[in-house]
Amino acid sequence: MLIKKILKVFTGYKSDPATLTIVGVGPGDPSLLTIAAVDVIKKAKVIVFPISDDNKKSFAAEIVKKYTKFKKNIPIIFPMARKDFDPDEIWSNAVEKIVKFINNGESVVLLCLGDTSLFASSSNILRIIKNNYPQIITKTIPGISSISAAAALNDFDLVKKGETLIIKECPSSESELTTLIRESKPNKTVLAIMKVGKRWNLVREILKKEDIINTSLIALSLGMPDQIIQYASQYKKDFMPYFSLILIRFD
Repeated sequence: MLIKKILKVFTGYKSDPATLTIVGVGPGDPSLLTIAAVDVIKKAKVIVFPISDDNKKSFAAEIVKKYTKFKKNIPIIFPMARKDFDPDEIWSNAVEKIVKFINNGESVVLLCLGDTSLFASSSNILRIIKNNYPQIITKTIPGISSISAAAALNDFDLVKKGETLIIKECPSSESELTTLIRESKPNKTVLAIMKVGKRWNLVREILKKEDIINTSLIALSLGMPDQIIQYASQYKKDFMPYFSLILIRFD
């Protein structure tokens, strides 16, 4: 840092501008981090990561902790669809923190669990920065999604030639999910239903009624110590963790 300051004074040296990079860190297994993700995390001075409240660890931060020991690690509470948080206020406060670091010449990495394009809360922060701080350089590095990881671990073809893949947050009503399944069956459509979690009991009954519970693949807590990948009929518990999905193919 001292050398750069000296060069700047005597030779007009210009350092690279500080940037914001949103990094997909994959579903949970550190070995699934991309080389691009590791490189940018190593170079960043500040690592920002989401937590659900002040008392919980960040799954995203745990994945990359090997590379962030001597950096500024900044947790930010993300609303996670909880009613006790004002999402607009959360995003604005997060942006203010990030912009402050960047204006101080410190590049920031914002960690995103899974991939940066699938149900990524980080998109809200990126939107505000692009609108309010267009001078800030932003980059995005994709990560392996939980859908891709689940499919690979079970040799499941997400989509074949002539098929359609629908990725959808789990419906909360019986009629909506039933309609989705029945309309998909004859149309060469594969379903990736995400965030099953607390809706599991409803989903299980519908899978039984539609006679697909033995062929529907569930994936829970991918890449984490309590990972489960099995057919829905094999799962006997009455609850699922937040990180849960179902893959359905109508063969």
